[in-house]
Amino acid sequence: MRFACLCIPLLILSAAACAAQSARAATREKIIIDTDIGDDVDDAFAVALALRSPELEILGITTTFGDTETRAKLLDRMLGEVGRSDIPVAVGASTHATNVFTQRRYAEAGHFARASHPAAVDFIREQIRRYPGQITLIAIGPLMNLGALIDKDVETFRKLRRVVLMGGSIYRGYGDVGYFPTHGPQAEWNIVNDIASAQKLFGSGVPLYVMPLDSTQVKLDEVKRSILFRSGTPLTDALTLLYHQWGQETPTLFDVMTVAYLLNPKICPVQPMRIRVDDKGFTRVENGAANAQVCLDSDSDAFFRLYMGRVAEP
Repeated sequence: MRFACLCIPLLILSAAACAAQSARAATREKIIIDTDIGDDVDDAFAVALALRSPELEILGITTTFGDTETRAKLLDRMLGEVGRSDIPVAVGASTHATNVFTQRRYAEAGHFARASHPAAVDFIREQIRRYPGQITLIAIGPLMNLGALIDKDVETFRKLRRVVLMGGSIYRGYGDVGYFPTHGPQAEWNIVNDIASAQKLFGSGVPLYVMPLDSTQVKLDEVKRSILFRSGTPLTDALTLLYHQWGQETPTLFDVMTVAYLLNPKICPVQPMRIRVDDKGFTRVENGAANAQVCLDSDSDAFFRLYMGRVAEP
């Protein structure tokens, strides 16, 4: 009888734990990451934060711009190294690109390479249809896949919960981190490499949250890199390799701000604005009804407390 009496509370606790776990799973935010990983290194740091965030359910990662197949192989290896080969990787249409794919050696090493990858536009469309109104699309590369999906099936595209975009330049351009008088906005990489798709996105009517150059130029300095790289986890080891192949010194974590915003919106508070993408790739503020929520300034201290606390944790 004593054994039976002990088992009943244990069974109750087990059922309660399962119920709590199911509740947590139901509240996780479903995301798809659309990325040009492999050129600059900030995409890899963004993926790393998403992987270390239990609040997020990564439905898949899609590649865009340039050599999209090799970008997918890079993701295959990175996800495999950290035991997350369950996450689908889909490939966008390849495009001409003149910039250097700095992390190609990591991608082409062959570790965890998958036999094939689905097409990115079809994958995103299928996921939206499966989870209408539930998916946040994190766009951290040129917008080819988004523009192609809008062209193919705009009604399905509009069933996204929202798009969180690293892109544009409202008042500050590259290198302007707020210490000196601004030299004005510039045509930002993710926008200018597919202006037509950016114009379609800003006119799509999907809730749009924009992290432009004004708020995303946060620097991963030497001290933080040292802490991160000596953590010795499979994830930080992957970041270490990718950083060294990138071949520069101090990364600017532009793309990571999108994921940080999802986890803690106070890091990058947004305000409603009406943005027009002009024919040169500038994101112009106009009068009229807002079509985007835009973050013009971010809290870099809170950003790094979040990032280091998640990714550098052994």
